[in-house]
Amino acid sequence: MITSGRIVTPVNAVRFIGLAGFCLVAGGCMVGPDYVRPETTTNDAWAEREDPRVSFEPMENIEWWSAFEDPLLDELIEEAYAQNLTIREAGVRVLQAMAQRGIAVGDLFPQTQEANGSYDRTKFSENPGQPQRYLDTWRVGFDAAWELDVWGKFRRAIESADAALDASLASYDDVMVTLIAEVAATYVDLRTSQIRLRIAVDNVRIQERSLEIAQTRFDLGQTSELDVSDAQADLNQTRSTVPVFEAAVRQASYRLDFLLGKPPGEVLARVGEAKHVPKAPEMIAIGIPADLLRRRPDIRLAERQAAALSAQIGVAEADLYPSFFLSGSLGYQSDSTGTLFDSRSWTGSWGPGFSWPILNYGRIKNNVRVQDAAFQAAAIAYQNTVLAAAQEVESGLAAFYGSYQSAEFLEQSVSAAERSLELSTIQYKEGSATFTRVLDAQGQLRSAQDFLASTRGDIAQSLIATYKALGGGWEVRDGMNIIPDETRAEMEERSDWGTMLEPDFVEGDDFGIPRHDPSNLEGTLDNGHDESPAMTEDEEAHAAAHTQ
Repeated sequence: MITSGRIVTPVNAVRFIGLAGFCLVAGGCMVGPDYVRPETTTNDAWAEREDPRVSFEPMENIEWWSAFEDPLLDELIEEAYAQNLTIREAGVRVLQAMAQRGIAVGDLFPQTQEANGSYDRTKFSENPGQPQRYLDTWRVGFDAAWELDVWGKFRRAIESADAALDASLASYDDVMVTLIAEVAATYVDLRTSQIRLRIAVDNVRIQERSLEIAQTRFDLGQTSELDVSDAQADLNQTRSTVPVFEAAVRQASYRLDFLLGKPPGEVLARVGEAKHVPKAPEMIAIGIPADLLRRRPDIRLAERQAAALSAQIGVAEADLYPSFFLSGSLGYQSDSTGTLFDSRSWTGSWGPGFSWPILNYGRIKNNVRVQDAAFQAAAIAYQNTVLAAAQEVESGLAAFYGSYQSAEFLEQSVSAAERSLELSTIQYKEGSATFTRVLDAQGQLRSAQDFLASTRGDIAQSLIATYKALGGGWEVRDGMNIIPDETRAEMEERSDWGTMLEPDFVEGDDFGIPRHDPSNLEGTLDNGHDESPAMTEDEEAHAAAHTQ
């Protein structure tokens, strides 16, 4: 015999059968690798650690956006969590993974259990010289077949489903982190655009007064028309920025409408006038690089995806070995309905069996290789996600430091530009300075004020980017239902969800098999091992007893 390019001698066959017998007695083997979290490298401290505004104490404030002390921002984030459609979709994906895990658990029990019935009418040949004959056959019965999990194929499938369920919740958390950061960033964009709009409008008023001065001096013959033309050109250039900033305000408000699951136009009526760009706190706590492994949902997502694919190697490898099963059929068979349920019409068969795909021409081996390569790719993706996370935090901190320092210089620049415009205007009125000096001073003031407003927005944006890179914010879902009441009601009306939509569903069991709680991942990420194997030997024995 040959299987997967390997010769199976009678001696080898006996060994396989002996091993199978041992596994049956011992409660089942588990072929395939036991999952271990891929190794990653993290620094002991952040590279950007020189700024005194940053503390490396653990990040305890899970609602980091509250540090901006902006009640409207708090309201918008709360509404986004309750109403955003993308996060609702992610919540339903968790339910889908829970149901998929239920399918995997069901495969551990007899895979075929079905009632059946049939009626056949057979006409026999009349040749040679036979009378025309018909035979009616009525059948009703019950068939069952149970492939025993000798090699751990179904337990590995449950292990994979557990990890996939973990990944679905991590994906939900990742959507939440992104949503909160987008709401905060868009809100800062809106407020920054409002401040820049106000600066542009203020500068239009300043330049209108300068135009009036130039026009008056020209009318008195004290200067040429060139000053008037220059003033008019400078004024119109500043006026051209006003509709740009107005459009930016509207665009940011429409983006917030979308993030809050609302039609365009509702947020704009609520925001009012901006007094200032949301101000970042003077001190922020970010913890240490190792905290990322536990906190960032996308890292947990990548790690759990790798765990799910690791278990699939065992599922594929189990096909290399013989499958052992129990099957049976019970029922009644007769040529008429009147005698169908007589004791003499009873029929049945039952017994053990096995199957072994010994001639598969490399299909099974190559499927194992496919699953192994998929796991390796996922492990590399996980390692890359960890590196990317550290890079995003460092980049956010660098931007935070740089923007803060830049703002300090720009504040001084604005003060100097205001004084320069005041002096140049006085001197122009007195005739001791040219209008070019006034234009230069106006341009410097407009540029410095606008740049300062943008930089203050950059400070807030870099802080938001840093907190997003740290993975903060998803913890607010603790104690909350990830499926809103209206979505739950809609799904219950359409399909039978049993108790799966109840908050305490994970505390129960499926036919004696404890359900998996995807929110309990801390041990898994601390010790590097998959703490959610499909079932123990006792659990498998419980499952076997439950079907008898």
